Amino acid sequence: MKASNSTQGVNVPAIVTSAGVVLEANEDRYSWSIQNVGTNPIFVNFGGTASTTVFHAILKGGSGDSDGLGGSMGHEGSTVFTGAISIAGTTPKVVVTELGG
Repeated sequence: MKASNSTQGVNVPAIVTSAGVVLEANEDRYSWSIQNVGTNPIFVNFGGTASTTVFHAILKGGSGDSDGLGGSMGHEGSTVFTGAISIAGTTPKVVVTELGG
C-alpha cells in the first residue's frame, strides 16, 4: 500500500561511498533524494545497475568535499519511483534520504 502524504518513516542518514544500490525497492516510498557530496560526477539509474554508460541522470560533483555544491535529485508527491535506485562513478560519495513506511 502506498504511503500517505504524511509519514514518520525515514531511513537513517548515511553517507554512501560505494557504487551499487543506494535504495532498495520500496512500495511504501513517499519520497526520496540523493545529493552528491563528493567531487566527482555520480551516475544514477532507476531499476537497474548504474554505470558511466547506462544511467538516467548525472549529479555533478561539488568544488570541494562535502561543500554542499554537488548535484541532487529526488521525487516526492503522488508519483514516486518505488523501484531500486543505483549509482556509479569514481569514488562516489552521496547522501540518500527516503521517506515512507
